[in-house]
Amino acid sequence: MNFAWVNDPAAWSALAALTILEIVLGIDNIVFISILSGKLPEAQRAKARQIGLALALVTRILLLLSITWVMGLTAPLFNVMGRDFSGRDLILLGGGLFLIYKAVIEIHHKLEGSEHTKDAKAASFAAVIGQILLLDVIFSLDSVITAVGMAKELTVMILAVLISVGFMLAFAGKVSRFVEEHPTVKMLALAFLILIGVNLLAEGFHFHIEKGFTYFAMAFSVVVEMLNIKMRKKGQVVQLHGPKMPEDPPASS
Repeated sequence: MNFAWVNDPAAWSALAALTILEIVLGIDNIVFISILSGKLPEAQRAKARQIGLALALVTRILLLLSITWVMGLTAPLFNVMGRDFSGRDLILLGGGLFLIYKAVIEIHHKLEGSEHTKDAKAASFAAVIGQILLLDVIFSLDSVITAVGMAKELTVMILAVLISVGFMLAFAGKVSRFVEEHPTVKMLALAFLILIGVNLLAEGFHFHIEKGFTYFAMAFSVVVEMLNIKMRKKGQVVQLHGPKMPEDPPASS
């Protein structure tokens, strides 16, 4: 690896910007891993989170070391109705559909109370890790392509990934506990996964949606939910009042 970039201020700026971006993109990973690991016995959840994030780290570094192959995924493979589709498009489409499917199924289980049905019990440690690995590939692919566009040095990209995954490892447990303790936050997180899945589908069909809009909507929703949680802790219930209608005049005798 080349470390000549350490004397280049622009490279340090790229490292800082890329690290922040990787952390933001990694929040999706933490939420997904938290929800999937929550289906396991409590004794296995921390282990599943650690393995899931370790797999995310390995996947991203391997993809960075295979940049030529990754960038080759953007080359058109076939054309349908005048629209080119590449390997990256197919991965994004598959990942988007999978995210939407998993989020909708989870919401159904939460609302219908089928958490302890036969299907729910069938979830094994290996199955959960397999699903985490599948989504790690989806999120890592998008992350690596972003990294290639922002930084020139491979060392800078790998450092940004290492720092961001370290951040995720440090806070994954707290995020998971918070999500588990607040059912409304869990529903909000599942809604976010649907939103991310729709974004992936749009990207796969070459409809570009500015990530800033998506993250703003997510951040706004989180702020509103935090205010709701704060109000509930104080024991205050927000009541909505309709407009006061004028009282009918007394009937004349």
